[in-house]
Amino acid sequence: MDTVIVGGGIVGLFTAYYLQKKGIKVTIIDKGNFTESCSTGNAGMIVPSHIVPLASPGMISKGIGWMFSSKSPFYIHPRLDKELIKWCYYFYKASNVSQVSKAVPVLKDFSLQSKALYLDFQTEHAQLDFSLQPKGLLMLYQSKAAEVEETAFASLAQKSGLNAEILSKEEAQKLEPNQELNIRGALYFPDDAHLDPAKLYGLLKTVLIDSGVRLIPETVVTGFEKWGRKVNKIISDKGSFTCNNLIICTGAWSGALAKNLGFTLPMIGGKGYSFLQPNLSNLKQATILTEAKVTQSPYADFVRFGGTMEISKPNTEINLNRVQGIFSSIQKYYPGLSVVFPEKKAIWSGIRPCSPDGMPYIGPAPGYDNVWVGAGHSMMGVSLAPATGKMLTDLLVGKKVDPVLHHMLFDVDRYNK
Repeated sequence: MDTVIVGGGIVGLFTAYYLQKKGIKVTIIDKGNFTESCSTGNAGMIVPSHIVPLASPGMISKGIGWMFSSKSPFYIHPRLDKELIKWCYYFYKASNVSQVSKAVPVLKDFSLQSKALYLDFQTEHAQLDFSLQPKGLLMLYQSKAAEVEETAFASLAQKSGLNAEILSKEEAQKLEPNQELNIRGALYFPDDAHLDPAKLYGLLKTVLIDSGVRLIPETVVTGFEKWGRKVNKIISDKGSFTCNNLIICTGAWSGALAKNLGFTLPMIGGKGYSFLQPNLSNLKQATILTEAKVTQSPYADFVRFGGTMEISKPNTEINLNRVQGIFSSIQKYYPGLSVVFPEKKAIWSGIRPCSPDGMPYIGPAPGYDNVWVGAGHSMMGVSLAPATGKMLTDLLVGKKVDPVLHHMLFDVDRYNK
């Protein structure tokens, strides 16, 4: 019997990649068609610099302020929903200095391992081009308040062992010589990188198919058959599948499957948007426009702009006001850049899987001997996918995992205690 992964996003694919390298037969079941997902239209950033989880001091007050603007970067759609209320309560509890202090070294080490695995993957598959660019990350800011925040963040990063540089406007301009920057200054993380997520997804899928991994598209899992502490059959709208092991990698939908299995996995969807523009000005650096919370990822012929975190029920509706918020911020930072508001059909949206404390769930599912979970990576799915897949594989085959990396903060059971 195969090890079955439910969820064909980037985390599910990288988990399959490391499992098949161990000689394990793998089947991936996905409700989509393995072409477009939350893994294909995001910023594609590999960011060891992102050591502070979404749930952090100050996010509550910022979020309240942003909620009153339809174009703000962070928005929680208010509604009478038991799961949302519970999620917000957990988010509030996790947004404290103590929790963040515990998370910082764990996220740093896990992210650095993930970047190293990306470099290994690139070396092993040198014939594949997924536009991996280890050029670092610029965080541009315009205000004195943002300068104070970014300076403090640079200090935290440096104390944590990361390379972080505060740049003047003139120093930042040297890294982006082809386009005028309207900024006060910048924070630069030279060890970050970015890639084309759609290219990566397509190429990784091809590698898996060539290695014998079975992909089953457009199949919705509806239940499970259990025997003692094991799941031995997966029930779907297309029939049933026997399994030796089960791994849940269904992103924002993982909470619903966990409930079906009898444990709690608080999860909510955070919708993000992005769109492409021709890279006429030859932008060089992957960038975050700090105050606007907008990302910019340049490639040879195009550049992707993205952003927003819209906490709502998963849906495919495009909210043009959210996209307008992204669009209107671009020329505030790049005053000479020619951009055109995208047609609605050209706008990508994806549902990020957000845990309340901003930490992913990685490890064994409570109450089971053959069920694992890899979900809840929020905006860090692409960045942390290889490390997550490698850890799940090591856990499944019984290999000892570095306790520094396999930390209690990733514990799948942490909201069941």
